[in-house]
Amino acid sequence: MAKSEPAPAATSAHLRPPDSARLREATEVFALLSDTTRLHLLWLLAQEEADVGSLTERVAASRTAVSQHLAKLRLAGLVNTRRQGRHVYYSLSDGHLRRLVMEALSHADHRVGGQAPHA
Repeated sequence: MAKSEPAPAATSAHLRPPDSARLREATEVFALLSDTTRLHLLWLLAQEEADVGSLTERVAASRTAVSQHLAKLRLAGLVNTRRQGRHVYYSLSDGHLRRLVMEALSHADHRVGGQAPHA
């Protein structure tokens, strides 16, 4: 059996060692991701932008709760808004967050599904 090579570093990764400000910022992002409703909302927004009504239909939370979670994510700078008529559409703020959400849920999929982790 051939020995597998380590996965190459992501080309978009920042290679600077983290200082206390960056560690604190990352910790705050992880804290926001630790709520299942917020993580679900971020996953949905990683697929496409959406308004509160369509997000409420897809998560197990009330419209009020979804609005509050979105407001918290917006204040934290994790989601952006765009107004079109009477609707406000939400989207993820950047590709780093999208990759973080997708990787976290891919990791969970492996653990829940009993699949071996990637090298």
